[in-house]
Amino acid sequence: MINEKNTTAISGYLSFVVLLAGLGLAAYGIYGQSVWLIAIGIVLALVILKGWLVVNPNESAVLILFGSYQGTVRKDGFFWVNPLVVKRTVSLKARNLDGQKIKVNDKLGNPIEIAAVVVWQVRDTAKALFAVDDYSKYVQIQSEAAVRHLANQFAYDNFEDEAAVISLKDGAQQVSGILEKELNDRLAMAGIDVIEARITHLAYAPEIASAMLQRQQATAVVSARRQIVDGAVGMVEMALEKLSEKDIVQLDEERKAAMVSNLLVVLCGERNVAPVVNAGTLYH
Repeated sequence: MINEKNTTAISGYLSFVVLLAGLGLAAYGIYGQSVWLIAIGIVLALVILKGWLVVNPNESAVLILFGSYQGTVRKDGFFWVNPLVVKRTVSLKARNLDGQKIKVNDKLGNPIEIAAVVVWQVRDTAKALFAVDDYSKYVQIQSEAAVRHLANQFAYDNFEDEAAVISLKDGAQQVSGILEKELNDRLAMAGIDVIEARITHLAYAPEIASAMLQRQQATAVVSARRQIVDGAVGMVEMALEKLSEKDIVQLDEERKAAMVSNLLVVLCGERNVAPVVNAGTLYH
């Protein structure tokens, strides 16, 4: 595989002096009516003009001579190179790839919509031009493939897969790191460096979004109820211990059961409790 190699070029300002000399020679040939001087001067000027090369900041020029890679000029400025060389400009600027939303199944088989943004730049100009057909298109296709593979590796959330350490919804930082690493591995052969990769859109597919929302709401309600019950049981236990410790009242098992029932109703109920005064005893 061809790897990038840096090359230097002659200053373009020096060649400009040679151009002026060629034009002067042609003018002198016209004055002296010398066809040879005119021809030499014009050919020299055309050779100089054909070899001029301008490299802008954050750009590079790949030089190819008769199908052979000669090197890459990375230094910005005005240069002159062999006029027979084919010059191909490659941008070294960071670029954004705003991926389209794609539908894919997550680890549990649920259809989801996912999209990612990728910040990338060319690291090796030779690989970018010669290892793949179109490196920009290659980045786009490989990015989509990496996002699909990422979605297949993890569940959308951990409601169904409680043992999952990372989920697409809650593990944004870890998921972005995994995506960035996979993209760097995929794009290395094209001489592309991935600077950053992040998920920009994540949602259930429309056909199951409503059902998943209801499931999440039900899960949240069950979780809240579980916490309320745990707290209520703890408070009832503490109340019984305090009553027994301070010997405020002696309760048999039946009275304890009634007290526990009443306290749980008070603590776990959603509405305010209306007290009922019992004028008799528990047994009448």
